[in-house]
Amino acid sequence: MTMNIDYPPGAPPLDADELACLIPSHITTQGELNEWEQLNIEQGEAWAQRQRKEILDEGFVRQLHHRMLGETWSWAGGFRASDKNIGVEWQQIGVKLRDLINDVRYQIEHNTYPPDEMAARFHHRLVAIHPFPNGNGRHARMMADLLIQKLGQPRFTWGSKSLMDVTETRMRYIEALQAADGGDIGLLSNFVRS
Repeated sequence: MTMNIDYPPGAPPLDADELACLIPSHITTQGELNEWEQLNIEQGEAWAQRQRKEILDEGFVRQLHHRMLGETWSWAGGFRASDKNIGVEWQQIGVKLRDLINDVRYQIEHNTYPPDEMAARFHHRLVAIHPFPNGNGRHARMMADLLIQKLGQPRFTWGSKSLMDVTETRMRYIEALQAADGGDIGLLSNFVRS
């Protein structure tokens, strides 16, 4: 099956091998793919909200991604095995993810940052690692929401609009991530509650 995928700005494209791992054979359009993924993501979110286990754990990070996209892509929950136009070299994913998890555990234990900033920083670094072939932004936003709830705060609003569509809200989100790449977390800290 051949399907053209329209990637939103900032989203790395899937390679041919990754595209070949689409599970549902009835999907032929971008709209059908978006709809199917969204249903899968909602199931993953419902699963995540029922969990009482430690979220700052590589197993949980991978399991959440699998729960979010496992009915859509056979690679869901597995780290990417190729480099993209964003993210660390694929061979470094496991190490960088463990570093992130350990850093956030330390930050929580020592109250290094206010909760919103801690979760925004976590989100930024998880996106920057880009552990999976696709779905990294959606996954990192859900992980940040789970973290902020664990820290006793309400979920983030993420601009209060879909970040999948090419809108002014998505452009502000990308701009905030790019500012964080440069060391300025302020835009992202503000965006998550906008």
